[in-house]
Amino acid sequence: MNVIKRSILAVACLACTGLSLRAEATASAREVFADLILAAPEEQVVWVEVLSGYGDPVISEIYAAWRAGGIYTLESEGGQRLLELDGEQEWTAVRTGEAVQLTEAEASSAAKNRPSRKLRKVMKGLIDTLGLKAPDAATRIDSAIKMGRSQKSEYLEPLRQRLEVESDAKVQAALREALAISLLENGDAGEVLAAVGELAAMKSIPAKDFIDKILAKETAGEGVETELSQACTQALVTIERHIKTIEFYGSFFRGFSTGSVLLIVSFGLAITFGLMGVINMAHGEFVAIGGYVTFMVQRAFADVWGAGSAAFEWYFVVALPVSFLVAALLGLLLEKSVIRFLYRRPLESLLCTWGISMVMQQAFRLIFGAANVQVNNPNWLMGNLTFGGFNMSFTRLFVLLLALLVVFLTWLLLRKTHLGLHIRAVMQNREMASGLGIPVARVNSLTFALGCGLAALGGAALSQIGNVGPLMGQAYIVDSFMVVVIGSVGNLLGAGVSAMGIGLVDQLLQPSLGPVMGKITVFAVIILFLQWRPGGIFPTRSRSLED
Repeated sequence: MNVIKRSILAVACLACTGLSLRAEATASAREVFADLILAAPEEQVVWVEVLSGYGDPVISEIYAAWRAGGIYTLESEGGQRLLELDGEQEWTAVRTGEAVQLTEAEASSAAKNRPSRKLRKVMKGLIDTLGLKAPDAATRIDSAIKMGRSQKSEYLEPLRQRLEVESDAKVQAALREALAISLLENGDAGEVLAAVGELAAMKSIPAKDFIDKILAKETAGEGVETELSQACTQALVTIERHIKTIEFYGSFFRGFSTGSVLLIVSFGLAITFGLMGVINMAHGEFVAIGGYVTFMVQRAFADVWGAGSAAFEWYFVVALPVSFLVAALLGLLLEKSVIRFLYRRPLESLLCTWGISMVMQQAFRLIFGAANVQVNNPNWLMGNLTFGGFNMSFTRLFVLLLALLVVFLTWLLLRKTHLGLHIRAVMQNREMASGLGIPVARVNSLTFALGCGLAALGGAALSQIGNVGPLMGQAYIVDSFMVVVIGSVGNLLGAGVSAMGIGLVDQLLQPSLGPVMGKITVFAVIILFLQWRPGGIFPTRSRSLED
């Protein structure tokens, strides 16, 4: 029964009792609730019937305050006024939701209003089913799920009534699932059997435990198979098969998202390592710089505009280029002061950059503390994209899109710009490039800055799916070097293929072997692969006599 029908019914009921009504079908939930509170005890049930047609969440807020003793009645010349007193000792008009200023005399004369025990029992049923009428589909789905899993018999009728008027397909599916789960406990033999079949057809994962209980009851006696036990067994097989399928696709998706972060991080390492032959062990700390810069941009937006503002939602969009620029400038400074003296000296560069990474980690601890800092996801990155029961988080989808964007922009840089031409020339033959007038030292500096900036982009992306701390980059430095070596040093296509391959294999092996054995197995496969192809997937062909 919709809001209009319920309101008409209430009007009729109250008219029969000779009461004067102000509420109509167009009245707000606040107005109806105010009339409910002020009504005589014998008339309040009628107003509950009217209020049950609304799905406004303010009903729960007002009722919570009413139960807690936060609703007051104030006698005035215009009649009784209902006021709510919050924890900050501020008054609000229940009927309108507007703030009200009271004098000391008025505040002292306000009388506390509480619901009766009988009314609290009636209101509990209303509050429990309130979410079914909410304007937001997600709220209606959550409410249906909670009511179904509780398996309370009093929820059967509200679920059926809502199913009759519900127009959203997703909400309809949630209602049918909730109703079927409730019938497992409250239905007769025929209804239970039909509910098991429907849940099996829906491949309902929440229903698995409930069906297990029914199967245990059916087989607890003489062990004779019944129609119901057979249906339960078949339903469990179907649901478990569905769970394994979802887990597989989940691992596949997580592998792609992990590989995307690894791709962004390793792209910079592939460029710098391939061009300059510098083993940069501080590359992981530039990943951490990206995470910390994202944290600082978030805090700046919260301080200026507020954490709940519309502007705050854009902090991550701003943090991405800022992270790149900050890391690129620091990388440029590092190259000018240290790295340029370590070209073609792999052992010295390894030891020196390892020491630099230790210094940077300690600097992170001194500035931000040893504990992880919290980077919140903006609201537009919250939630999931559901497909066939498989959930893909918006955050990981964004990381995938970001990786594709980084690949595209890097390709444009290397293929369509003078800097890219110079980078490719130096990678092919440093001496010949220098002889042709290419500023090799400048190319080295800009390339190292580019690599550090790409690492920071990976750290910014990682801040949305992981922790931000002094050691966040260390978890990716070994994997990044593996990506570079397997993909062939200096080959970006190979780096992309190997990054996705390592991410996928790692995530697919972890569910069966565990995180540690899964990682060990990946390392073993990589070692065997390098024994077969020492040059990697796409060996770089060079004109240099050194090669």
